[in-house]
Formats: sequence, C-alpha cells, structure tokens
Amino acid sequence: MRTLVIETATAACSVALIESGRVIANAHEIVERGHAERLIPMIAALPGEGRADGILVDVGPGSFTGVRVGLAAAIGLGIGRGVPVQGYSSLALLAATAFARDPALARLAVVLEGGHGEVFMQIFHASPFGTDTPLRSLTPSAAIELLDGLPAIGSGVRRLAQIAPSSALAEAWPDAADAVSLPPAFAALPASPIYGRAPDAKTLAERGLA
Repeated sequence: MRTLVIETATAACSVALIESGRVIANAHEIVERGHAERLIPMIAALPGEGRADGILVDVGPGSFTGVRVGLAAAIGLGIGRGVPVQGYSSLALLAATAFARDPALARLAVVLEGGHGEVFMQIFHASPFGTDTPLRSLTPSAAIELLDGLPAIGSGVRRLAQIAPSSALAEAWPDAADAVSLPPAFAALPASPIYGRAPDAKTLAERGLA
C-alpha cells in the first residue's frame, strides 16, 4: 500500500510517498508562510503526481492556517482520487522520530510554537510508544516547570531557551518522510483539526452558521 503524507502544521512544508514502510520520494522545506502556494507543486512533483492508496495528513497542533491548508488539500485529494484520508499529530510524529533515532531515549517532551506567546507541549515515553501527559497550551515558564529537566524537542523550544538555556532543548520540525516511524495507532486519527486551544478565527461551519 502506498501512502501520500502531507505536513504543513508548522513552519515546515513537506510531502512524502511511503510504501511498505519505505520512503520512495519526498520533499521538505522550511517556508514559515506560503504553505498553500508550495504544497500542491510539491505533491505534483512526486512520482505519479503523488497518487496513492491513502493519504495521511498532520492534523495539528500547530499553525491554524497551516493545519487547515494541509487538511483542505488532503480531503480534496481524497475525494478527487477516491482514497481514504487519516490524520496524525505533529507532536507524536516528532516524538516517534526522536525515539527511532536514539534507542537510548526513554522519555521526552515535544514543544511547538503555540501563538500568543504560548507553546504546545506533550510528554511521550518510548516503550511502548505513548503519551505521559495530555496536549497542553502553556506559557514558556509553565512549560519549563513541567519539564523538570526532561529533554525537549520541537519548534517551540527557542521560547524556553530564552528563559532557561539548556543543552536538553533541541529545535526540530515535523517532516512527512518521518511518518514511517509512527506506530499504526498514531497514524489513524480522524481528518479533523487538533488546535490545542480555541482558534483565533473560525470558519462558518465551525461557528455553526454553514
């Protein structure tokens, strides 16, 4: 089975084709903004224009706009190509990737930019892969207190480093190609957004007006 993976939840924009647990093609860029303009050409440049038996998309948390761009593209392609669409969390992707790269790592926190000066944070354990805490939106100082010296990775660690510099903080961004590291249960979420906190702006459907 071939899967098209779409990643736009953070400053990174990436796509990948995965087949039998192997990445057969991918592209990854740090774009900050402009995901909508970059995503479709990136998919079109993949073998077979990214055609696959299913689509996997990052449903958040992350940038509200980025999450929506990825979901809109995934759902649109899913309808147009008649294939199922499932989701995964940006936090779980980063955690699973870190554990795969460092088998000695037992626990870590993933910290992403959350907007309004806050960060999204969740703690994971490696064996078996799972979560120790729910997703939270926290101030950097509250996140540092919750970490209590635990290693942390993600796009939001720079917020923490501004308060308490530490070698245990490492910047990282989700990459669609790393979806090969996700346990199946964490790659089968509904194709609906995980915001982490109430969105600043809502669609008509989200306001119950559509």
